[in-house]
Amino acid sequence: MSNDGFVPLFDGVSLAGWHTPEKHPARWKVEDGVLIGEQDAPGSGYGGYLVSDQAFGDFDLKLEMRPDWPADTGVMIRRQRDSWEGFQVLVDHRPSGGIGGFFGNGLASFSAVPFAIDVVRDDAGRPTGLKADDPATSVEPVTEEKRARLSYAADVDDFLNVWRWDDWNDLRIRCVGAVPVITTWINGLKIAELDTATLESPNYGPDAVLEVLGDSGHIALEVHDNDAMFGEARWGVGAQCRWRHIRIKDLSADSGKASL
Repeated sequence: MSNDGFVPLFDGVSLAGWHTPEKHPARWKVEDGVLIGEQDAPGSGYGGYLVSDQAFGDFDLKLEMRPDWPADTGVMIRRQRDSWEGFQVLVDHRPSGGIGGFFGNGLASFSAVPFAIDVVRDDAGRPTGLKADDPATSVEPVTEEKRARLSYAADVDDFLNVWRWDDWNDLRIRCVGAVPVITTWINGLKIAELDTATLESPNYGPDAVLEVLGDSGHIALEVHDNDAMFGEARWGVGAQCRWRHIRIKDLSADSGKASL
């Protein structure tokens, strides 16, 4: 354990402490201290999850991420061990993607996002950076309803100013409460905060969520399937998402005292 109370969830050399549910066939490997996720085979369209063996209640999670473009990935929290229900922190590094917002996996599929992004391309068509998604042409535009579900929502321009293209970016997730308040930061910038106990979304109910998830769950990393809506724009052929320095601090004993 470090002096700040964080302990590693990834040892940098193996997948020890993690498992892959059999029904999710994504490919996971470790190279040079980096955890890499990719679809089952390039162009297969099939993704899946890598799930922590350990479950956590209240926690502060920090990691570094480096997704290719396009790669629709994310970090699930309070996930069930052998089924897909849980809260997902989005790292949708693809057209109309949300980064740092939230989605309810198996939880009435709620969407609560502060903004959406797209890619800047050079004259040769190569992606060179991120820009704000244009609602007029977006496949999946951010609506005021989705944004209003958040108790805090960052401005897209502030996010674009801190995001490091084709480089490592820091993600921090803080989760506190039986039906939790979840907060995200990217490179030190607060991105979004969601109170899942007061969230209003069609068919969503906090009591039902608590019954399904309980007050603790697993951490999971995602490689998304391709689908009819986005096809290879959701996960490019041969694309990868890379993770490193994954570490967590247990806040369950003193969540009320944990500082931001």
